[in-house]
Amino acid sequence: MKRPIVVFLKGAAMGAANVIPGVSGGTVAFITGIYERLINAINNFDVAAVKLLLKGQFRLFAEKVDFWFLSCLGGGVLVSILTLAKVLEYLFESHAIYVWAFFFGLIFASIFFVGRQVKRWSASPLVCCLVGAAIAVTVALMKPASQNESFWYLLICGVVAMASMVIPGLSGSFVLLLMGNYQLIVIDSVSQLTGGDLDAMAVLIPVGIGAVIGVVALSRLLAWIFRRYHDQAVALLTGFVAGSLLSIWPWKGEIVQTFNVAGKAKDKAIGYEWFLPDLSVGTGLAIGVMALGCAIVWVMERSGKEPMAAEKGEATPKSEER
Repeated sequence: MKRPIVVFLKGAAMGAANVIPGVSGGTVAFITGIYERLINAINNFDVAAVKLLLKGQFRLFAEKVDFWFLSCLGGGVLVSILTLAKVLEYLFESHAIYVWAFFFGLIFASIFFVGRQVKRWSASPLVCCLVGAAIAVTVALMKPASQNESFWYLLICGVVAMASMVIPGLSGSFVLLLMGNYQLIVIDSVSQLTGGDLDAMAVLIPVGIGAVIGVVALSRLLAWIFRRYHDQAVALLTGFVAGSLLSIWPWKGEIVQTFNVAGKAKDKAIGYEWFLPDLSVGTGLAIGVMALGCAIVWVMERSGKEPMAAEKGEATPKSEER
């Protein structure tokens, strides 16, 4: 890995994105060109990797799972959540439209550069792109289901939530809201566990099992798809990211549901009502912030310091699996 600082900063961007509703870490990984490498690294955590670790063959283990890449990326995510994400959270609470506008500009401009990874835009990639966009828009427009505490439904929640975090354009917390179990899992159970109530494990264990199944299965599936159908996979994910722009559109009103957290009311957006901006100084400033986001992506691409294709050149060593 030639650029650990760059990877660390990309991890920081992934961590910061998790603060913004509707923006997933997977989206940031995708538009910054490290998505395929991340999927391959996760995919290489298999039985063979565990055996290397247990035998004390740490160098071979690190090479197989792209350990230093994951360490730098994970370090960036963690530091961001503890520091930068707090700043973004404050800005989001006090200047939401400008934060939305900045991310909208970043992701909007990135769609064109990411789309260039498709080697040949034939009918098949184009259809995949449209399907991806349609799915992302449909998810954004869906209404939440009712709460369900059954073991198998909680297992599915874990699978789907983790899958949505891996797939660009989908937010894990938003998917849990749609499935009706956001309060049960994220608020009630976590609060109970931090308060020493072990009854919460009845909810968190099946969700955790589902999350592990989701990330392992999906990473393997995506790694296989990227090997066999690269253009279609990139086009599909480009569509996901493009469709997610609906959720990030700055001018919208939140449909809020109130949850009870340790006896205190906490509001959470479960949907949006979109509208066009009015003619005002604030709108002009938001458009300027949006343009700034676009310009940052353009400058990064033009600088040539870290082109997306370069990450493919630094891909992890191929697995010995056939």
